[in-house]
Amino acid sequence: MQEGDGSPADADFTENSPELERLSEHGLLARLPESVLRQVPARYRSPQGTWVGVALRVSSLVYDPRLIARSQLPRSILDFADPQWKGKVAIAPLDSDFPPVVGAVISTHGAKAAASWVAGLKRNAVIYQDDEAVVSAVNGGNVPVGVINQYYWYRLRREVGANRMHSELYYLPSGDPGSVVNISGAAVIKSSSHRADAVRFVGFLVSRRGQELIAGGDDFEYPARPGVAPNPQEPPLGRIAHTSISALALGNDVRASELIVNAGFGS
Repeated sequence: MQEGDGSPADADFTENSPELERLSEHGLLARLPESVLRQVPARYRSPQGTWVGVALRVSSLVYDPRLIARSQLPRSILDFADPQWKGKVAIAPLDSDFPPVVGAVISTHGAKAAASWVAGLKRNAVIYQDDEAVVSAVNGGNVPVGVINQYYWYRLRREVGANRMHSELYYLPSGDPGSVVNISGAAVIKSSSHRADAVRFVGFLVSRRGQELIAGGDDFEYPARPGVAPNPQEPPLGRIAHTSISALALGNDVRASELIVNAGFGS
């Protein structure tokens, strides 16, 4: 956004969709060909056709069954604002994966309810720098529950080995903003001087071959393209609770970031 039309970039690949939505709102992205867009479902791409989803992650909870029973876990992420959770839930509010969760709460329950929820989290939460630290803390028995994207748990298991995993994943019910599907997406910069190559690159990312490479790696993200099986170590997306919120409804992270800052996180 700072570089504007003078950007040397040809393509942009972001961790979450709100960053791409912001670029699209500022007119910095080129519309992708239909041949690229139709590789993934409409819910995983820009409604304006300016970016396309490449990989998916699901917001979830990681918990230590030595400290809390599965039956005691909340039915909604909103419950973490209740006083009973003080000192019992870990979050990484300044990690780039947290604003989309706040955005999902805004989309589902409105900005006023989201602001109240974030304020409750500020009172209750144990704060960590990033999701990697959250899952490590829960797995180490330092806090009962944490809010993460599911792939961080699988990455930790790959790193330390299954016999050193003392935590488990828990997916909040479908329809709850705490189980929102986060989209990593790619786009072509409108000012690109190599637009044809950039389009080919984005097209490869969503092609069957590109999606199989993502699914077959050790990143533990779900492929956005239908019909491509995920890493066999994790269940298919259709078998776990998850909530799909359109990219337009999820927004551009601006309001979500404001609520996070206003609640005092990072201050």
